[in-house]
Amino acid sequence: MSIVIVPGWQGSGPGHWQSRWAEAVPGAVRVEQDDWDVAERDAWVARLGETIAARAAPPVLVAHSLGVLTVVEWAARTGGAGARGALLVAPPDMDRLDIPDIRNFAPIPDGPLPFPAILVGSRDDAYMSLDRARHFADAWGARFHDAGAAGHLNIDAGFGPWPEGERLLAELEKTLNRR
Repeated sequence: MSIVIVPGWQGSGPGHWQSRWAEAVPGAVRVEQDDWDVAERDAWVARLGETIAARAAPPVLVAHSLGVLTVVEWAARTGGAGARGALLVAPPDMDRLDIPDIRNFAPIPDGPLPFPAILVGSRDDAYMSLDRARHFADAWGARFHDAGAAGHLNIDAGFGPWPEGERLLAELEKTLNRR
């Protein structure tokens, strides 16, 4: 399976489940941004597009946090050609957050995604409420998965290894293989 890992603001550091997957999954590549601390939407979306275009086969996108919004913006701009599907984990709610270094990611596109997706939300994510995550899953046409009380599903919340995420990725792959 071709996978493109799409980290969020400040990257996914050592030990983060995305970093682990990038190292462990054969054929996985990680999008590398020029500046992980100041997120410029246009630059991030362009880099994602370049990374997808360089793949020999259409990839599954595995995005976390601001990486989710990068994927959604890329799909809105391009029609999503070149991607098979997406696992979207813990997007931030740009209508609630006032973080200067990511503010330019508002507004969040709310049209349907052109590929199958699973959106994972948490009951106690400080960056997006569960109800709002469900709203975006519906708007994007994504299957919603409630991860329970899992914080922002990052290393600070205890998500180095993430077996549940691996299971969700396998479910998504099965769905894509049936198409």
